[in-house]
Amino acid sequence: MTAESLLLVAQTPPPELDVIELFLRSGVMAKFVFAILAVLSVASWSVMISKALQYRRAERHGAEFLEVFRRSKRFSEVSAAAKRLFGTPLVGLFQAGYAEIDAQVKSAQEAARQAGTQGTAFRIRSLVGVERSLRRAIGVELGVLSKGTPLLATTASASPFIGLFGTVWGIMVAFDAISAGGSASINVVAPGIAEALINTAAGLAAAIPALVGYNYFGFRMRMLRSQMDDFVLEFLNLTERNFT
Repeated sequence: MTAESLLLVAQTPPPELDVIELFLRSGVMAKFVFAILAVLSVASWSVMISKALQYRRAERHGAEFLEVFRRSKRFSEVSAAAKRLFGTPLVGLFQAGYAEIDAQVKSAQEAARQAGTQGTAFRIRSLVGVERSLRRAIGVELGVLSKGTPLLATTASASPFIGLFGTVWGIMVAFDAISAGGSASINVVAPGIAEALINTAAGLAAAIPALVGYNYFGFRMRMLRSQMDDFVLEFLNLTERNFT
């Protein structure tokens, strides 16, 4: 080989390596791991968008419902407003408490009719029964608010380990290529390294937003739980003043 040829070889730039192209040429296992992470990421983002809209509606409707509840003189007026403010969990609590009061009042009216006394027709027998109905409704509403968040927790905790599995698999592919080719050049190890890096990044890309979303919506749910607890006390005070 002449000096000119050696100089030409030395000046020739190394071939560019496209990581995405290398990954697309990778094995079935790497693509399978990436597909799992992609599904988890898409699902968690869908949950986060849905929960963001749900909590925003709950807070907006909650403020309007409390305003109606505090200015109304009759529960029937609040019940009518509740039909259009369905986005807040306070509506579920009110409906549960109102249904219990209505059942107790009807029972008292029937007892008064049979006894021939109407003085206690609009009284309830048990404020504790109303409170139990409200507490039970809180559990139902919390179940609705928390729907979908287990997926965020699963994605946040499992995705890094799934990505780590893809990383280990890619390193194994790289070592296998070195063993088969007898060389450790970049062209030999690049496909395996590409598998490892892309699956590592995919695992983190799926886990980090899911973890942030899980903690954020957990905080929002605790705020709504506090609002529900306050509403229960307010509802019971109003019930005690008017029906006992």
